[in-house]
Amino acid sequence: MSAAFRKAAKARQRPHRERAQPAARTKLGLLEKKKDYRLRAHDYHKKQNALRALQKKALDKNPDEFYFKMIRAEVKDGVHVIKQPKGEITPEQVKLMRTQDIKYIEMKRVAEAKKIERLKAELHLLDAAGSGAGRHLFFVDSEREVKEFDIAAHLDTLPELVDRVYNRPTIATLQREAVKGPTDPAHLKKLAQQRKNQYDLLRQRIEREKTMFVISQKIQTRKDLLDKTHKVKVKKETTTGPAIYKFKFQRKR
Repeated sequence: MSAAFRKAAKARQRPHRERAQPAARTKLGLLEKKKDYRLRAHDYHKKQNALRALQKKALDKNPDEFYFKMIRAEVKDGVHVIKQPKGEITPEQVKLMRTQDIKYIEMKRVAEAKKIERLKAELHLLDAAGSGAGRHLFFVDSEREVKEFDIAAHLDTLPELVDRVYNRPTIATLQREAVKGPTDPAHLKKLAQQRKNQYDLLRQRIEREKTMFVISQKIQTRKDLLDKTHKVKVKKETTTGPAIYKFKFQRKR
């Protein structure tokens, strides 16, 4: 075939165009292309092969075969679920876990106790606002002395220092030495607030240490209950203490 003939034949060919969507089939969606058909065919054959493999596996299965999932699994509302194992923890393992819990709680309690001692050493147990009664009683002999009583003169200090419950120097000390520390009222108020916050933190740590002590006692009681020795409950468990049991005496070798 000559080159001129091929050129003429190519000129007579019409370009390929996708045929238009018929109006009657518009509701069914666009026409599928050739590659879409191949993908659907491949997916169909893949699923058929998987079904045939499962059928062959079921035919070859031994009816006497047993595996543990037969008794550990079940179907609930069409969902395949695994049953939770029960009774697979021995009493010795439970005791060990209780011991680990006690060790952890005791470690945290000791850490809190050390922090409490450190805070007490820093604060020197000074009175803070709202931490105590803060009263100082003076005894006199008559009603006239009560009316004429002068607190500043009795304490031998300045009237401005009467409200202090600590660091209250006498007049003789003030004559020998200058007043040490902050004297600005705003600064003193700020220090009082900081001291109050420290006491609040100390109170919280003391409560936390008491709570951990109660928890450790309750865990120890539950650990002791794992023993098969005959026991009688003497006192119920409360929020501030564990239950109390009376165990039968057993002589050990």
